[in-house]
Amino acid sequence: MSNLLKVPGVGKHSQEDFKNLNVYSLEDALFLLPRAYDDRREEKRIRMASVEDPSILCRVTVATHTTFSSKRGPVFKATVVDDDNTHLDLLCFNRDYLKRVLHIGTSWYIHATVQKNKYVYQSAAFEIMAKKEELGIGSILPIYPLSGSLTQKLVSRVVNFALDSLLPLEEVIPLDVLERNGLFTRNEAILNIHRPKSSKLYELSRLSLAFEELFLLELSLLREKGATVDQGYSVTNLEKALIRKLPFKLTKDQEISLNAIRRDLDSPTPMHRLLQGDVGAGKTLVAWLSALHEIGKGNQVAFMAPTELLARQHAEGAASLLSSLGVRISFITGDVKGSARRLSLKALERGEIDLAIGTHALFSEDVRFKRLKLAIIDEQHRFGVEQREALRKKGENVNILSMTATPIPRTLSLTLHADLDVSTIHSMPLGRRPIITHLVSEEKRDEMYSVISVEFNRGHQAYFVYPRIDNEGESDLRDVYTMFDTLKKKYPGVPSALIHSKLPEEEKMKILSDFRDKKLYYLVATSVVEVGLDIKDATVMVIEHADRFGLAALHQLRGRVGRSSLQSYAFLVFDKNNLTEDAKERLSVMRETNDGFLIAERDLLIRGPGELTGNKQSGFLRMKFASLTKDLELIERAREEAKTLLENDIGLLKANHSSLRRALNDGTYLFLKD
Repeated sequence: MSNLLKVPGVGKHSQEDFKNLNVYSLEDALFLLPRAYDDRREEKRIRMASVEDPSILCRVTVATHTTFSSKRGPVFKATVVDDDNTHLDLLCFNRDYLKRVLHIGTSWYIHATVQKNKYVYQSAAFEIMAKKEELGIGSILPIYPLSGSLTQKLVSRVVNFALDSLLPLEEVIPLDVLERNGLFTRNEAILNIHRPKSSKLYELSRLSLAFEELFLLELSLLREKGATVDQGYSVTNLEKALIRKLPFKLTKDQEISLNAIRRDLDSPTPMHRLLQGDVGAGKTLVAWLSALHEIGKGNQVAFMAPTELLARQHAEGAASLLSSLGVRISFITGDVKGSARRLSLKALERGEIDLAIGTHALFSEDVRFKRLKLAIIDEQHRFGVEQREALRKKGENVNILSMTATPIPRTLSLTLHADLDVSTIHSMPLGRRPIITHLVSEEKRDEMYSVISVEFNRGHQAYFVYPRIDNEGESDLRDVYTMFDTLKKKYPGVPSALIHSKLPEEEKMKILSDFRDKKLYYLVATSVVEVGLDIKDATVMVIEHADRFGLAALHQLRGRVGRSSLQSYAFLVFDKNNLTEDAKERLSVMRETNDGFLIAERDLLIRGPGELTGNKQSGFLRMKFASLTKDLELIERAREEAKTLLENDIGLLKANHSSLRRALNDGTYLFLKD
């Protein structure tokens, strides 16, 4: 790597400032993306300045000198005149050296921001040079991001030094790939990024360099994933028995996802698949059928959930659905102790348990399987890669099926999860009605309570969700305990309970069981009810201080209602006095749509990819040219090209792929420093 100190004017201090721009070397400077461009191709004389565009660019001659008084002391003023004989006063604040330079009668080239004061044109912000090329006249000038003491002049000097001393670079992307996609070579793109001849050229140059980043990333991830062979699949008798037992048909998306999983499970290559779908789309049923696929072949399955509450609910659901088929189920969490735990673990190790459902406790050393072949991980984003791998190591060639009810934007799915297969359930079960969402300000609170009262009279149920458990500490946010007392007065005689994370697990399960059996008509809760609850008669979700919740949490909470053919409602209560612009946008999105995938895309736009995934430092999320919010088509093209190339040359052994192989092997293709 070439040292920045080679460039005249770059010292130790400015070298540190360049690091803040991820420029550690001259090579890095080649890939510094300008933040804007200043088009100086056409002359613009003084009279052409306007309020909308106050800039000028032309040749002027110094006409007169004078000095005037200001609060900051005497100020030198030079009056210049352009070729149209229009005068402009240059106010030289803190630029007394210009007295010795701007001699009367001398000609200069000027770029200035001009104001018209009555009949006089004035400028205090100007560049003035003796030669037009020094001012960039006739060209498009890149404007670079700055840091610390860096100036545009110094950054431009470094970039131009790099261009003149390092180009041409070795080309990486095969020419046929670039030609097929109408893109520049790497060297053409770099030159046009920094020395563009037109706006079309620098945008195409950005796309070309963005494609290179994306193509190499997709290529790297797909190589890690390895080649897959499309093959048929079997359907076990257990799966057929459960499908016959269902009172409804699987949706088309459920069938497509299930068949893809069956193919993976029947393949000699271990599966690593993500099953994503909106809340209530039927992912868990696909998971149970996938489990039966392995159990029907005599293997064991582990099902892991992030919380004991959710794991218990899954265990209850599995027992009611699968026990009659002869499936032997065990529930394993940290709270299951003593003889019950010992007996379960022995049975599991002997192969007498088909399906183990639990929490992180499944990672424990004393949890051993005889024939573990499938691990299903619910709410996969709550588990780390190491935890998933620990579960995989409890068997031989264990297949991993991860599930998420937090839809992933297509741009992130094509990059963040490019190393695994993704199945998506878009369609909802037949008969479901879209949830009607209302935004409720404080003055409409009583109106909301009245609507909910009507729902209780219809025999329907409700959730009231608050961000705090109690009123301890300094906060004006409503809490569970205070509002539980308030709502009991609002709805006298309507049976209710409060539930939050600090309650004992057994008490929480008893409350949820009573709610499911309609012994309770509403729950006053924290976000502990965010996932896993499937109560058919629950038609109302009230989220207080909804402006404090993220889009994903709002969507998950709203998804606790609308689980049947009954019309359901979500009331998002907010304080309009403390509403940020981002919060307004989030609430607006929730009112506009129930589509979790559309919500995920909007969340990506609002929060950005780093915030959305928690991977601010992840390499590809810090790409210099590609945008995960704007370049979806480019990401898809890069992925398809990478797949096609690997299908023809999985080892990158062809002569024209040698540069690709080197770029991937030395890990420099992202042009980043950690």
